[in-house]
Amino acid sequence: MMTDTKKFLLYLLLLAVVPSSVHAQDNSSEFKVVPEESVTPPMIEPEEFYRGEVIEIIEEHQEDFGLGGTRPFVQTIKVKVLTGPETEQEKTLEYDSLMEEQKVAIGQRVVLLTPNNTTYIFDRYRLPALGGILLLFAALAIAFAGWRGLTSLVGLGVSVLVLALYVVPRIMAGGNPLVASLIGALMITFVSIYLAHGFNQRTTIAVTSTLITVVLAIGLAQLFVQWTSLTGSGSEEAFHLQTSPIAFVNLKGLLLGGIIIGALGVLDDITTAQTAAVYEIWRANPRLSRRELFKRGTSVGKEHITSLVNTLALAYVGASFPALLLFTVYQRPWWVVVNTEMISEEIVRTLVGSIALMAAVPISTSIAVWWLARRQLDASGGHATIKVH
Repeated sequence: MMTDTKKFLLYLLLLAVVPSSVHAQDNSSEFKVVPEESVTPPMIEPEEFYRGEVIEIIEEHQEDFGLGGTRPFVQTIKVKVLTGPETEQEKTLEYDSLMEEQKVAIGQRVVLLTPNNTTYIFDRYRLPALGGILLLFAALAIAFAGWRGLTSLVGLGVSVLVLALYVVPRIMAGGNPLVASLIGALMITFVSIYLAHGFNQRTTIAVTSTLITVVLAIGLAQLFVQWTSLTGSGSEEAFHLQTSPIAFVNLKGLLLGGIIIGALGVLDDITTAQTAAVYEIWRANPRLSRRELFKRGTSVGKEHITSLVNTLALAYVGASFPALLLFTVYQRPWWVVVNTEMISEEIVRTLVGSIALMAAVPISTSIAVWWLARRQLDASGGHATIKVH
């Protein structure tokens, strides 16, 4: 079942982005648009969130559930409210934790939730720590990459804004998740890559290569999802989306859109790096033939492919690691585990992304070689110094 934390996160998402009009879905997979005036917005009971600080641990004990089950720690604590209408008030609460690391300590900041005039601890307050980590990341990026590091951070911010202000609201409004994700990917590609790498010919080649590879990835994703009979309902979050007030979301389209956005995250890396490699090889020896320049550029790309494919696979495995452990606990046959939609989705994600990465190397290399040959031809007045063999 879904944890309370995940439930409340879903509620918060709905409160933040659900529009005043929704769309309904019939028995088919197509969307049916419902006129705005005929729709009643989903009714979700609002919660009030505040910040607080633990000022005293009154009592702590273990509680027996019976049948051999125990709750390792039950704490009775006193919390001082720091925000909201009850600021400076002190409340005595009971807090349950399953592990030693989950216990709260005196001085720790927490998030308080007050549904139905009842207060309890919703989560720990992590924003100051996250902000510090983000500042460290930004400082290192600027220190090592200078101005380009700063522009890359701006590009990252733009990517987040595109997802938060366009892709998610568009899907919540009943739009096709694949189309919304594709448009968002195009916006991210143009803005973030140019901001990070500058407005020049090399960046234009990288952008062009990325767009071509994204189109290829879309075709592969649709083919593989259809071939493996995936429905997009392989995760717990997808299941609860189906039973939520936004049940009209096309889960298969959401899966396809997620695959495209995930692949884009590494595609721009390999296209920009590959284009730069071809340029530097050409600068070192402008008399190389097109075939030789392509061969040497591809040789560099092979090493990039090997490392990125492994990185992509490990990233998806890491995200599914708790699920893999659960399958091991229940000792299911390996073929049953691999056959589940949850694991199959991650395999398809990895394979689509990996094939797109491999295709990006010859695509970006070919475009870069062609562009250099054309530029050299124009500069020499029609006499190319890049030989054609």
